[in-house]
Amino acid sequence: DGRIPPLTPAAAEFKRQRLERLRKAENPEDLGLQDQCLTFLTSGPPLLPYSYNSNYDIIQTNDTVVVHAEMIHDARIIYLDGRPHLPSSIRSWSGASIGRWEGNTLVVDTTNFNDGGGYYGDAGGNFGWDRNLHLVERFSLFDADTLLYQFEIDNPTAFTRPWKGELTMTRADGRIFEFACHEG
Repeated sequence: DGRIPPLTPAAAEFKRQRLERLRKAENPEDLGLQDQCLTFLTSGPPLLPYSYNSNYDIIQTNDTVVVHAEMIHDARIIYLDGRPHLPSSIRSWSGASIGRWEGNTLVVDTTNFNDGGGYYGDAGGNFGWDRNLHLVERFSLFDADTLLYQFEIDNPTAFTRPWKGELTMTRADGRIFEFACHEG
């Protein structure tokens, strides 16, 4: 229906408590992850645009793809060498990504997210990223200068049903600049 599904009751309560802590922040750990310079909406996954600095360098080697985000200058490594997912005991803000080619489409499967406290934080208003998140992304060239980006989110502890999204990204000639963050 073109809408992000409702949060589960537990996730909605977590979001309410998280927003309350933000309004009464007493230390840096009470702030959103973007304010702590840990991660940001644009670094993903999924890769979601923001009002500025939504640029990426996408670099491919023989066995990896690196997605370098301008905002907070995160670099995400997608392994293409056939390795399995990491053990469930290893978790990170952006999860662990493995990819494979289906024709001309790069399909990326990401698991192993940590319980990030709202994940991107609160500038983007995104909640529902926790250790149960499973994300599948598809990168396809639409034409020489346009990338079709599609993603599927499945997180039964956060959302009442899986959901999908897509957007296009246009090739830019400019450089990616360092985003100097204040680190808390």
